Amino acid sequence: MWNRFAARCGCFFLLLILVPLKDSGTVDAQLDYDHARELFIRGDLKDSQLQAEQGYEQFHAHSRQWASRFLLLKAQSMLQRGLYNDALRTLNGRNFDADSQDTLIRSLTIESIALLRQQQPALAEQKLAQANELCKASAFNSCGEVLQARGIFAESDGAFQQARAFFLSAHSFAEERHDRYLDASAVMNLGWTALQIDHLDEALDWLTIAAGMSREIGAQDLREKCSGNLGWAYFQLGDDERALKQFSDAEQTAALAGNLRFRLKWLSTEGYVYRDSGDLPRAMNYYHQAFLLAVQLDSKEDIENALEDLAQLSVVTGKLKDAGDYIDRVTPMEAASGARLSPNLMLTKGQFAAAQQHNQEAEADYRAVWNDRQSLTTLRLDAGAGLASLYESEMRLAAAEQMYKSTLAAYELARSTLRKEETQLPFGRNATQLYDDYIHLLVSEGRSGEALTTADRSRARTLEQGLDTDSGNKSLRPVTIDPRRIAQSTHATLLFYWLGIRQSYLWAVTPARIAVFSLPPSQKIAARVQSYRNAILNLQDTRAEGNQAGRWLYSTLVAPAKAFLQPHRPVIILDDGALSELNFDSLLVSGSGSAKGKNDSATATHYLLEDFTLVSAPSLAMLGAQSATRNRQAKILLLGDPVAASPNFPPLPLLGDELKKIESHFSKNQLTVFAGSQATPAAYLASRPAQYTYIHFVSHATANRNDPLESAIILSRSGAEKNSFKLYARDIIKEHIDAQLVTISACYGSGRRLYAGEGLVGLSWAFLRAGAHRVIGALWEVSNISTPRLMDSFYGNLAAGDSPEASLRRAKLDLIHSRSRFRLPFYWAPFQMYDRE
Repeated sequence: MWNRFAARCGCFFLLLILVPLKDSGTVDAQLDYDHARELFIRGDLKDSQLQAEQGYEQFHAHSRQWASRFLLLKAQSMLQRGLYNDALRTLNGRNFDADSQDTLIRSLTIESIALLRQQQPALAEQKLAQANELCKASAFNSCGEVLQARGIFAESDGAFQQARAFFLSAHSFAEERHDRYLDASAVMNLGWTALQIDHLDEALDWLTIAAGMSREIGAQDLREKCSGNLGWAYFQLGDDERALKQFSDAEQTAALAGNLRFRLKWLSTEGYVYRDSGDLPRAMNYYHQAFLLAVQLDSKEDIENALEDLAQLSVVTGKLKDAGDYIDRVTPMEAASGARLSPNLMLTKGQFAAAQQHNQEAEADYRAVWNDRQSLTTLRLDAGAGLASLYESEMRLAAAEQMYKSTLAAYELARSTLRKEETQLPFGRNATQLYDDYIHLLVSEGRSGEALTTADRSRARTLEQGLDTDSGNKSLRPVTIDPRRIAQSTHATLLFYWLGIRQSYLWAVTPARIAVFSLPPSQKIAARVQSYRNAILNLQDTRAEGNQAGRWLYSTLVAPAKAFLQPHRPVIILDDGALSELNFDSLLVSGSGSAKGKNDSATATHYLLEDFTLVSAPSLAMLGAQSATRNRQAKILLLGDPVAASPNFPPLPLLGDELKKIESHFSKNQLTVFAGSQATPAAYLASRPAQYTYIHFVSHATANRNDPLESAIILSRSGAEKNSFKLYARDIIKEHIDAQLVTISACYGSGRRLYAGEGLVGLSWAFLRAGAHRVIGALWEVSNISTPRLMDSFYGNLAAGDSPEASLRRAKLDLIHSRSRFRLPFYWAPFQMYDRE
């Protein structure tokens, strides 16, 4: 993915005259000024500018001091709107010396920022130095804005640690004077600065705090910038969905407030998301809108940024003449400022040269970005990928491989700095294309074994890292991975999938051999997965109808490895991408199989489940790091049939019946049951869940697509708090468990959000992350009528001595071979078993 340099989202500069005049003149002037200032704080910049102008016209003949204050507020509103030349013209030639030192400092500070934005750094520095000298004499209220401005100047020079120090000083200054507006602005700038040095966790923390502060004081303009910068953080993390929402909210708010400069910034960033998602026409439209606004504002900085965006997208779309024109226009503009060309422009020049097969020029430009340690990680990853691809095109395969390895090492280093699941989960998307290209190279060289272990290195890293931390281990990942040994130790056949843009792959692994098969591109496979899933959700009898998508998926994904499969050996599916939303149990097999002797003839179409026991696993590394199984008496924790805590989650009459059926398969000394009003999140967390062999929930559940760790099991209220009835995924992962099996008998227990390398993330993932060895979760809504029957059969089989995977298979077969409507895959196929060992 392509990303932007620091100035894209930008610091927020505020300058407000917060202390009323001691010799206020007239009450009308004070009231008018307070109204104009309130408009500024709310972010109504256009109206604030108009009110300040009217105030100046009304009072400048009567009071020089009021005239100065209205004039400064007018200039500040212009500055925030991106009207830099207008702000400078407003202040040009004004003599504020006689008014007050505070007023003079504010005027100099506004001028310095406007000059900086208009690429006049020397004059800008001179103005700011004057303001700073005045602040040395005494700590005027305006000196907090000077600290902010010094931070902005430092970041423009790439001195981000120095910028951070200035913003921290502004933060302390504001706290001492109880200036909440300045404080919120300083905190937001701290978040913004953290983004520039790839401290994404820290950035999210600061920006979230700043957003809350701005809400409290009604600072809509500041909220808009917090939203946009949060979007930028999510974009850097690879979370396009959340980024787009934040960018869109910020852009609409800026448009309503008449803040043209920031509107064009958020238009650009929305364009980045559409570009990365492949919607190139929409991205180009957003870039053109941003460019026209930049020209309207006559903002040199923004014109440069817009030209870079247009150049880069023109390279991607193959419009090389347009790309060359944009590059020729923007390069002298950046060079004229006296600073080096931005890393983003250098990356674009490299991509342009590579597209023209000017390889030496491309290599030099890519190298400049790759060797620049101050460039954003995502830019360096793009440059590294560009170099690797360039070497590969020149058949310099050893150099290409080394570059792939170096770039992946840079990605892993960046990832290791992230400390939260929320930031680790989406970050894998930043390396998806890189892994894809490297794996393709290895397979093309006949090194399919190395390709397999490379692919596995991208899998379940957040899950694994969390388990490492909880267990105190340095790493659960083996130093070396031997797929055949893993197949031997699990007594299974492994089917490992990689979905790539150009080509996908399947590795079939048994104790005796490994084979790789080429599959269609990911987009084609994903379309068939969605088609088949829709047929199942629409209650189609896919087996009787011989559903084309279900048959195609079997023939494409499984049939190539048919010779590796044996009925007595379970099959472990290590899926990828859209395959995470597919239960392989439901795939349609034509011809004979172990379905013979059941309701189907030996040659009838049947489900893959009827031939094999299938489970899903997160990665080879986790399968290869099996934990010791403790010999202990089986104990089960049952929670369910809660008291309805919200109209959104009405009572379900058969939940109690399901609980009773499960209870019947265990002795009383094995059972701990929390039902009805006792089935609360607090009861689960206080029950010492690590002591239980089995944990089972019978309830509603929600899957939060936007933030999967906000997914929750719906129980009874724990207390007076609004959401005390929700057992959140983020709370689940904090409570270590050692259960052999957790069953979530509820809708969407598997989650609804896919992450590169992690698959579906939701409640099932959370319990694996908490330490469960196996989890049963649902891929879609479950039936209140059929589910108790399936779970009764499942626990009966388990009590009879079957393994969890064999028990679930037999329970599903009971429904498949019934003459009821429950034979349809809608009723039994949602339940997926996830096994990490």
